[in-house]
Amino acid sequence: MPDSNITDFGNLPGRYSGKKTSKIIILPVPYDGTSTWIKGADRGPEALLSASANLELYDIETDTEVFRKGIFTDDPVNEKESPDKLVNAVYRRVRYWLSRGKFVVTLGGEHTVGIGAIKAYAENMPGLSVLQIDAHADLRNEYEGSTLNHGCVMARVGEICPFVQVGIRSMDSGEKGNMKNERVVWSYEMIENDMWINKVISLLSEYVYVTFDLDAFDPSIMPSTGTPEPGGMTWNSVMKLFSKLTVEKKIVGFDVNELCPIKDLKAPDFLAAKLVYKILSYRFKDTDQ
Repeated sequence: MPDSNITDFGNLPGRYSGKKTSKIIILPVPYDGTSTWIKGADRGPEALLSASANLELYDIETDTEVFRKGIFTDDPVNEKESPDKLVNAVYRRVRYWLSRGKFVVTLGGEHTVGIGAIKAYAENMPGLSVLQIDAHADLRNEYEGSTLNHGCVMARVGEICPFVQVGIRSMDSGEKGNMKNERVVWSYEMIENDMWINKVISLLSEYVYVTFDLDAFDPSIMPSTGTPEPGGMTWNSVMKLFSKLTVEKKIVGFDVNELCPIKDLKAPDFLAAKLVYKILSYRFKDTDQ
């Protein structure tokens, strides 16, 4: 069972949260070793899980109760010594669950935690592509002395498999050389209509892993991040993307990162929990796999 500071996702009854019987694994990774502005993302998994206890488990849009697939909350990955060891620890844990046929949702912590999960998924799923939803390009080769800094995540992912970037609205000029503009949907391109969703889907392979940095959302609805950036995505635009994506492609796993809780402001924590449940609801609608 998780430690005393972290509750099970959804506070589900035992018959829907068993380790062996659950299809879905929630993996908390409370790591905040390389963040560069507001610290506190290490408290994100706990805040998300705590808020998830207040979810209504029936999803109106999909007319489903995805919790019936079984959602087991694993022990947190508590590696703190270095980003290298953290990435390897996440990789090993995700690989373990994939070898047992599970669908893994990794909860950061800062965005670095996604690298290990993506590495495990790419080895398990030939032809994988990654969908990054984020305010920042994260394409630095190195930042503040580390190649595994949260600002280097997609540079490392690019060494593993192809990716598409959505919602980008902040970057350093030095990242331009690592960016493939034809595989980017900039934030300003989303304003006029929803045609960008078709572009995103057309660029992805059949099997998709999603890495979701919560600062992709506009800070008016998601102020609880370490690097808030104005001009972000709305809840409804994100839901439109996942509604269509899960019809045309197969999401094989995902991570949600960078929740930096603000004391006594619970709405962003609940938004993050709801996001996890909505993606799962879309993913497992009308399927037994």
